[in-house]
Amino acid sequence: MTNLMTYPTELLLLLFVIITFLQSALDKIMDWKGNLAWLKEHFSKTPFKNMVPMLLGTVLVTEIVAGLLCSIGFYQLLAAGEGSIAFVGAILACLALLMLLLGQRIAKDYDGARTIAIYFVPAIFLVFLLQS
Repeated sequence: MTNLMTYPTELLLLLFVIITFLQSALDKIMDWKGNLAWLKEHFSKTPFKNMVPMLLGTVLVTEIVAGLLCSIGFYQLLAAGEGSIAFVGAILACLALLMLLLGQRIAKDYDGARTIAIYFVPAIFLVFLLQS
């Protein structure tokens, strides 16, 4: 209970990242074909047009690993006050968001890019709070 009162902001932000990335990864897994079809159209006029399946897989793996590391880090921070795994998960979450941002910018989807930027703010703040 002590760590809950010591690290409330970090724990809440970790929950935000966990929910965001594990739900996004689950959506990609459950509707791979739908996501792939939409993204192929989205990137049809970009240099990424022939790499969509590989890029989607890369984002999926990054989201899963970020979500899992943040989940483990949440437990460690809560149980022992140790935030190193959460820190790595938060950095990976930021890298995933930067990948998504690059894609939206390349596709000239500026509204989509703005949405990614909104998610980036709490993720980078989490990195700031967890750095030793």
